[in-house]
Amino acid sequence: MKNSRIETIFNETFSGLKLFYRDTTLSPDLIAKYQIGQIIKEKGFTDITRMSGGLSGNLRYLIASSDAKDLSVFNPDSAKIGHYLLSADTFFKVLDIQEDDHKTQIFLLHIPENSIPLFKNSTSNIEEEIIEKAQKRFREKINADLTPELQTEAWKERTKLPIGMNENGEFFYDDSKVQKLESIKHLEISKSGKATEVKKPWWKVW
Repeated sequence: MKNSRIETIFNETFSGLKLFYRDTTLSPDLIAKYQIGQIIKEKGFTDITRMSGGLSGNLRYLIASSDAKDLSVFNPDSAKIGHYLLSADTFFKVLDIQEDDHKTQIFLLHIPENSIPLFKNSTSNIEEEIIEKAQKRFREKINADLTPELQTEAWKERTKLPIGMNENGEFFYDDSKVQKLESIKHLEISKSGKATEVKKPWWKVW
């Protein structure tokens, strides 16, 4: 894959990246199905929030996305819960999984569909940087107070289902069939933009 193409994908993925939250309670068997480096697809719309606080279930999906839609533009009440929405058929890369005190955080990166082979077959220093921030966020929030606005039955109903799989633990997407790119292993994103590196753009990470 050419450097210019990689740079375009990284700009699209990381420029204006923000963190979002979605808490639920799932069985340990379902949680254990997620693996670091896995690509998953959510068929339905994904309700998420910008409000953090403590984990209100045994599982938190921490989602990094630059393309979430702010629903307060259409419904002022959505601003009270920091409600955002991701479109149907959204793809994610599982960047990291943290566990502590019977609670789990799964860190998902929202990726463009046309970038799946790249993200499946490579890692990057940018991913490493945001993983470190996600792990810090988990340590800060695991024992924090719950956010009252997110404890309503309406919000819990919206966010109760797992992401990327059905309630029986069957994934909507089989990433074992993703095209292999053996030549790409680790991408160092620097300002130089030379050789196999990609010029680091102006993105702002939350």
